[in-house]
Amino acid sequence: MPTINKRELTEVLSSSQKKYKPSKKIISQANVKNYEAVLKEAARNPEKFWEEAAQDLEWFKPWDKVLDASKKPFFKWFTGAKCNLAYNALDRHIGTKTEKNKAIIWEDEAGRTRQYAYLELYQEVNKLVNALRGIGAKKGDRIAIYMPNIPEIAFAMLACAKIGAIHSVVYAGFSAAALADRIKDARAKILFTADGSFRRGKVINLKEIADSAVKSCKTIKKVIVAKNNNEKVKFNKSKDIWYKDFVKGQPTEAKCARMDSEDPAFVLYTSGTTSKPKGVVHAHGGYPVGVLRTIKWVFDLKGDEIFWCTADPGWITGHSYIIYGPLLAGVTTLMYEGVPDMPAPDRMWRIIEKYKVNVLYTAPTLIRAMMKYGAKWPAKHKMPSLRILGSVGEPINPSAWKWYYKYIGKNRCPIMDTWWQTETGMNMITPLPTAPLKPGSAVKPFPGIIADVVDKKGKRAPAGKGGYLIIRNPWPSMIRTIYKNPKRYIKTYWSKVKGAYFTGDVAFRDKDGYFWIQGRTDDVLKIAGHRIGTAEVESSFVSHKSVVEAGVIGVPDPIKGEVIKAFIILKQGINPSDNLKQELKMQVRKTIGPIAVIKDIDFVDKLPKTRSGKIMRRVLKAKELGLPLGDTSSLV
Repeated sequence: MPTINKRELTEVLSSSQKKYKPSKKIISQANVKNYEAVLKEAARNPEKFWEEAAQDLEWFKPWDKVLDASKKPFFKWFTGAKCNLAYNALDRHIGTKTEKNKAIIWEDEAGRTRQYAYLELYQEVNKLVNALRGIGAKKGDRIAIYMPNIPEIAFAMLACAKIGAIHSVVYAGFSAAALADRIKDARAKILFTADGSFRRGKVINLKEIADSAVKSCKTIKKVIVAKNNNEKVKFNKSKDIWYKDFVKGQPTEAKCARMDSEDPAFVLYTSGTTSKPKGVVHAHGGYPVGVLRTIKWVFDLKGDEIFWCTADPGWITGHSYIIYGPLLAGVTTLMYEGVPDMPAPDRMWRIIEKYKVNVLYTAPTLIRAMMKYGAKWPAKHKMPSLRILGSVGEPINPSAWKWYYKYIGKNRCPIMDTWWQTETGMNMITPLPTAPLKPGSAVKPFPGIIADVVDKKGKRAPAGKGGYLIIRNPWPSMIRTIYKNPKRYIKTYWSKVKGAYFTGDVAFRDKDGYFWIQGRTDDVLKIAGHRIGTAEVESSFVSHKSVVEAGVIGVPDPIKGEVIKAFIILKQGINPSDNLKQELKMQVRKTIGPIAVIKDIDFVDKLPKTRSGKIMRRVLKAKELGLPLGDTSSLV
């Protein structure tokens, strides 16, 4: 069972003993002023807390019961209620002052821009709703979406939800085979795609990839293609139709389907280690309750902010905090298609100043990429509009946290370091702006969430001892099942620790009750009987002045069981050498201790990552040991 000895714990906290307390201004303006009091009140009665949160939405018919746990772990929320995810994200704002506010601001790598007010977005979605109904799309149909980060992806997601169809968004970087697998599993009848996308000035022909996938997908009857880069693509007139032609002449009003609160809104596939991707199902009723409450409280939204999440709609972060969350909250969501360092490393900071972005929600991998270029680039920009920063995708090491806080937040913007999953639908362990912060810690569970760290018997681990991260109570935006595979749902999430949701992550709590996420259960190193989280070793490497990013794995050792193999990305201008290798080994020995035995270090240009920025250590390990790679469909 994962444990951390005193020396290891000291290292994890040594660079972050200082608590970063919120300013008086942050506290005075916060939606939640008394952080600890709200945590205690919600913990006393989570159901009451979530029922109150549900009042922020509009329901066609109220619920009969807040939570039905009679068939657990297949929990049901707001049973008997009628609602619609798209109605709450869009329709309910029409006729209010929000309809004139910007809903979407879009910019791409080449500098093209588009903007849509809420009323304009409503009309665009309704035209698509009517067009879809015109070709027979209806409640319960599955519709696949394979598009870049452009406004049409939002139109498609919202239109599907409005008619009651189940959308399945596939990231537009997946291969044809990965796309085909997901289409086949969902048995989708319609596919949305685009002619292409841009990446570092290069055109990626998405239509060609989509065509290759559709060849083996007999269920697809129609392919709707958005023009994005105006490149010439092959067209099958019997199946393909341009997006603009599809919606041309359609009415700008459309009825919204009345959905049961437990009707599926979307299926989002997340990778498994050895078997096929899991289709995570989220529902119309509970999902928006969790997403709206978290985005309003974690990022302290008031209603007129510009919110920029740098993820992609192809992932749960994009679903919850690019599309649905901001629109549920009635704020402006900024969508950017492209890389963050084109044409120069200050592209992000220029965008923030140009649009007066208030909240930036990004990944540690992007932060470290910006660190690689140095502080001179953000120093060119004051970014006075920024109020709140966020981190998502993986644990953020203390040095990256401090760089983010100092150079991007200008020592004034609290960082919301969020832990959650595709399966949870919403932020689960996260500070609120009024909480004292510790660099590298996700702080405490969101109000209404009861998280714990336990050993293999389900017994709570004491402070400083590593263990399995679990959630002890259900929450509204939780996964409902794995699509067409309820047995796998039970086995994966509910069979490891009795009566609790098994996250698959390892963590520990410190003496203040702050949670420190160490990584996945298969990302924990066992060296001479000691368990060391990969996050701690990687953080040690990254704290060295020459290192920008690190990935570590355990490799078999006949004496110690495992020793560490490290893959290191150096900062620009730093040359690899044997002396540097030895220096880095001593760095880990000094900070973690002699139990962290480094067998070897490879200097690399890139690390295998998921599209959400998580380092795929099992891929590093499989390549190192000559083992099967397993499912790699989520790799960059």
